[in-house]
Amino acid sequence: MSQTADSVVDQIDHDHSHAGPRKGPLRWLLTVNHKDVGTMYLVLSLVALLVGGVMALLIRAELFQPGLQLTQPQFFNSLTTMHGITMIFLAIMPGLAGLANWMVPLQIGADDMYWPKVNNWAFWMLPPAAIMLWGTFFMSQGAPGGGWTLYAPLSSTFAPPSIDWVIMAIHIMGISSILGALNIIMTILKMRAKGMRLWDMPLFTWTWLITGFLLLLAMPTLAIAVTMLLTDRHLGTEFFEASGNPVLYQHIFWFFGHPEVYIMILPAFGVVSEIVPAFSRKPLFGRTSMIWAVIAITFMSAIVWAHHMFTVGLPVEGQLLFMYTTMLIAVPTGIKVFNWIATMWRGSMTFEAPMLWALGFIFLFTIGGLSGLMLADVPADYQYQDTYFVVAHLHYVVVTGSLFAIIAGVLFWLPKWTGHMYNETLAKWHFWLSVISVNIAFFPMHFAGLAGMPRRIPDYPMQFMDFNAISTVGAFVFGFSQLLLIWLVIQTIRGGKPAGDRPWDGAKGLEWTLPSPPPYHTFVEPPSQQTVHEEGPHGHH
Repeated sequence: MSQTADSVVDQIDHDHSHAGPRKGPLRWLLTVNHKDVGTMYLVLSLVALLVGGVMALLIRAELFQPGLQLTQPQFFNSLTTMHGITMIFLAIMPGLAGLANWMVPLQIGADDMYWPKVNNWAFWMLPPAAIMLWGTFFMSQGAPGGGWTLYAPLSSTFAPPSIDWVIMAIHIMGISSILGALNIIMTILKMRAKGMRLWDMPLFTWTWLITGFLLLLAMPTLAIAVTMLLTDRHLGTEFFEASGNPVLYQHIFWFFGHPEVYIMILPAFGVVSEIVPAFSRKPLFGRTSMIWAVIAITFMSAIVWAHHMFTVGLPVEGQLLFMYTTMLIAVPTGIKVFNWIATMWRGSMTFEAPMLWALGFIFLFTIGGLSGLMLADVPADYQYQDTYFVVAHLHYVVVTGSLFAIIAGVLFWLPKWTGHMYNETLAKWHFWLSVISVNIAFFPMHFAGLAGMPRRIPDYPMQFMDFNAISTVGAFVFGFSQLLLIWLVIQTIRGGKPAGDRPWDGAKGLEWTLPSPPPYHTFVEPPSQQTVHEEGPHGHH
């Protein structure tokens, strides 16, 4: 039987030659190329940001003034629940995973991921999970309304049937995360270019190596928690029923949930640690202490989970333990903030959009960290717990933390990915609109919370009206500002000023030795040890 030209090309392609991508939609369905997979993760993240953003704006519209405007309370509860799950599992995590898929192989001089096919599979599990998740809105009794944390008994005895679909979707997303984490860990441990030791790796790759291990710790724990919910509902177990203990669910959930928030922030730290030195034109200050700080945060993140539960009747010794460990995490985090500022100190700084986003991250994430320290204080937390103060804290670390870093990373690497410079004026407009409106949206929530406004309520007494009205205006401006980002990215993909191999003159690292845009298969010939050394932390330009 004679070989067709196609099968020959396929064989060559399999051998990682320079064959380009497939034509048509099959390219995306069947791709095993880390760049394509990274792009798909980022696109999914954007779609989820829009879906979750619409939910957020519905929530904010309802809360514009007292009384019920748009929604019934049950639907409102479904919105807060689905907004949280969507933004965490389908927007922030895939956004950071997209950056990792694109950049980790480029930063360590690998030709692709360790398991290219697993990489494809890890991504393609997510769209069906998203459809299962969002589809619950169209089921007979609506989507679950127990909050994104799915506390029992709201998610067991009293949940609508659609909770089973949400649990299944969480399982699928969890398996996807585990596969992705294993793949990234193996890629970093096994595929570094000759001459690159672990301690020479760029900070972004370092944070993802550690995040990979955190995912392996956290995700199975979440699977245990939601599986116990499932057996309580269908198999007659009584883990969280009256004869069991609903607080047990909270312990298991937050043992996942606290490492989870560090999964969302550590890669963000990595992105900022790449951008700040590039635009300060100086090496990162205290590089080794940065890595040790991330490792310290990781270990400590596993022993702080019950700070979410100070009001459930923990013994005093437990409260003290979790209060101290939680406050201790501020130390490595403070080291990181100090190092970023020290990196900028007397650098020859310029303020292009990626740097602006990174600076916004440093300022605003620190505000979120500060309110976190307030929440860690047990007597104070008795007042703050389950108020809008917690909502404000969470959104300062996840929106102005993780999301700002994702946007910073996208703008930083977009010229490398597309070969075009983005429109700097448009990017600055987008930044200033976003950074002002995001504070108008989230800062008043601190005051509403201190005044005693509970979270997750569709209606509220008159005294909270002003804070909520201001907040809603800020949220709508922030939401619609993101259309500028979409326009900016589309514009850059379509064309623009050609970007050089090193569009930012202060940037160092192997990814900047490649052409912009990089060929479909990069580092087929691994980089020379001299290149690795020059681009590493000890090399000189």
